[in-house]
Amino acid sequence: MFEPYHTMIFFAPEARQAFLDVGLKGYWMGYFASRSAPLGPASAAVVTATFYHFHPAMVARALPDAWRIASPERVLQVRLQAADAALRRLLGEQVASAEMAEAADLAKEATRGCSVHGRALFAGYSQLPWPKEPHLVLWHATTLLREHRWDGHMATLLTEGIDGCEAHLTYVGTGEVSRATMQPLRGWSDEEWDAAAKRLKQRGMLDEHGLLTPAGKQVRQAIEDRTDLLALPPWQHLGRERSERLLALAQPISQHIADQGGIPRVNPMGLSSSGS
Repeated sequence: MFEPYHTMIFFAPEARQAFLDVGLKGYWMGYFASRSAPLGPASAAVVTATFYHFHPAMVARALPDAWRIASPERVLQVRLQAADAALRRLLGEQVASAEMAEAADLAKEATRGCSVHGRALFAGYSQLPWPKEPHLVLWHATTLLREHRWDGHMATLLTEGIDGCEAHLTYVGTGEVSRATMQPLRGWSDEEWDAAAKRLKQRGMLDEHGLLTPAGKQVRQAIEDRTDLLALPPWQHLGRERSERLLALAQPISQHIADQGGIPRVNPMGLSSSGS
């Protein structure tokens, strides 16, 4: 429900242009620098660890070179400006609506239920100042909630013994996305991808066609269930009634972003173009 509101930034032309304007070279340097900027001038190794799914060499092509071009503070500044421009384009007058202001207040309150312990990306974002305008407050809040959930998801993958490359194969194994889409977007070679497939087949998780077996589906579902459980604190803090109200407010906003093309129909994050 909240993913489209935050993740539109990864597809927004305003963001791509903003990063190019400060000198960042290409899409991926902008991506790695902007998402990791709250951690400071982080090394490629630190970002590989916290982003988990990407090949180390892919990250190293962007970092630390990006910090010699633009400081983390500057990258964060232009990213917020790009988010502002993109949301105004996608949502129009909705950015100034009473519903937006209410959603922003509720989402901000939800983030107060999150702990930084074991949540490196969330911790970095939690130290950033809150924007003043409601549509940007909501964007920052959804960013915090997303990265809080991501940190928990990474912990579940580690617990299940699923490495960064293998995680992609379990997604491809659902049949919802192809290897041709995922592999080049995460930087793994054919040899590394095939080796990961072999490991998962040996564990009984993939069949000969690369699809999840019943055992593989069980492991993947366990990862999703544990991720959901670890993401509960902000919603427990908000309470059932206010959580349901926030979801009711967020759904049409996310739907509008999707309807305006803010999220590609096929994307590596598994987001639905329906906005849900």
